[in-house]
Amino acid sequence: MISLGAPWWLLLLPLPFVVFHFLPPHRERVPALRFPFFRRIVDSAGTEPGPGAVVLARSRLQLLSASAIWCLSVLALAQPERVGQPVEMTRAARDVVLAIDISGSMDTNDFAAPDGSSKQRFAAVRDVVRDFVERRKGDRMALIVFGSKAYVQAPLTEDLETISALLDRTEVGMAGPHTALGDAIGLSIRTFEASDITQRLLIVLSDGSDTASRMSPLNAADIARERDVEIYTIGVGNPDATGEERVDLKALQQIAGRTGGEYFFAEDEASLEGVYTRIDELAPRETETISWRPRQSLAWIAMALAALVGCATLGYLQLRMRASMRRVA
Repeated sequence: MISLGAPWWLLLLPLPFVVFHFLPPHRERVPALRFPFFRRIVDSAGTEPGPGAVVLARSRLQLLSASAIWCLSVLALAQPERVGQPVEMTRAARDVVLAIDISGSMDTNDFAAPDGSSKQRFAAVRDVVRDFVERRKGDRMALIVFGSKAYVQAPLTEDLETISALLDRTEVGMAGPHTALGDAIGLSIRTFEASDITQRLLIVLSDGSDTASRMSPLNAADIARERDVEIYTIGVGNPDATGEERVDLKALQQIAGRTGGEYFFAEDEASLEGVYTRIDELAPRETETISWRPRQSLAWIAMALAALVGCATLGYLQLRMRASMRRVA
C-alpha cells in the first residue's frame, strides 16, 4: 500500500497558478532601436506598446515541463512511502529481578533431594531457579547475588540463557561469608531504575539473617514500595539455628508484606520447586504487543523523475536552438 507521510504539502500544488495570475510577470530588458515615427508604426500595426521591457514567451513544452517538475517536487515533500504488512512484536510488560543469597551458609548440605539424598542448599536452589528462568521466556530478568556485598551478575535482559549460564558459574562464598540482605534489595531497586516498565517484581531468596548491610532490609522494603517494586521472599535453611546460620523468617515476612508481595519457606528441593510454581501462578508472565508497519520512502523516485524531466527539457531546447542557428547560418 502506498501512502503519504505528510499530505499537507499537497496544498502547495496550486501555488504557481496563484502566482501566475495574481502577481506581475517578470520583465527582462532587451536592446532596442529608437524610431522617430514609432507611434505611426504601432498605429499601422494595430498594437498597443508596452513599457521598456518584454515578458519572454515560453513554449508549451516549457510550461508542461515546469508544471511536472513542480508537481513531482511537491509530491516528494509529501513523503510518499510504501507501507508493508503489520508486524507484531511481543515484549515483557514486567521486569523480574532475582536476588539470591550465596553467603557461606548456603554451602550446608541439608537440603533433601527428591531421591532422599542430602544436597547443598545452593545447588538445589540453582537447579530450581534454572527451571524457573526457563519458564519465563519472553520476560526481562536480572540476576543479583549477595553475601557480605551485593553484586549484579546480569542486568535486565531478555537473554535468559545468559542468566542461566551465569547462575551455573556462581559459587558459594563469591560475595563473602556474611548476609547483606538490605543491600541486595537496595541494589535491586537501582537495577530497576534502568527500566521504563512500571510493573516490577523482585524475588529474594535467603537462608540467613542480615548481618552486613548498610541499609536495613525493612527500610529498603519501604523504598521498594515507593518505587512500585513488589517483593516475593523465600526463606531456606534452619530457623532454629543461632547467629548467621539462623534464617530470619520474620524479616522476610515483613519485607514481603510491606510491598504487597508474598512470603514462602522451603525446607527441601520439592517444596522449593512448589514455591516457584506458586510464584508463577501469583505473578504470571505479562506481555504487551506492539504493532507497527514497515515503511519504505519513495520520495527519491519523485525527485529523480523531476530531475529527469528537467534535464530532458533543457537538452531538447539546447538541440533545437542549435538547429535553428544552423539554419540561419
